[in-house]
Amino acid sequence: MANAISRSLVWTTLALHGQAVMEKHEAEKIGELLDLDAELVTSLQEVPDRGSLDEMPPKDPTQYRFYELLLVYGTTLKAIINEQFGDGIMSAIDFTMDISKVENPAGDRVKVIMEGKFLSFKKW
Repeated sequence: MANAISRSLVWTTLALHGQAVMEKHEAEKIGELLDLDAELVTSLQEVPDRGSLDEMPPKDPTQYRFYELLLVYGTTLKAIINEQFGDGIMSAIDFTMDISKVENPAGDRVKVIMEGKFLSFKKW
């Protein structure tokens, strides 16, 4: 499906989970591929309520592990970003992510690459 609309796998999955907005031609192509009714095709084009998990912390084991990752590594991520870039944050708006499988004899690995624009905190 991602190839059919010329988008990344991560972004396409994000949109199909109601966390991104598809352009009309993208939504129509997905509707055609999945045999969706007009209402669902239209819903793919609506601005979502982003980041709205049902529960915090999440109960799903995969989602919880990412939550746990931030609990353990969050202060380290922040410290290193601030050390290397200054006082600011990594954007989740101007952002890309890739997820891939890395084969390993000891057990396959999940590789997640996140890249977000650095945004300095504004002084006024």
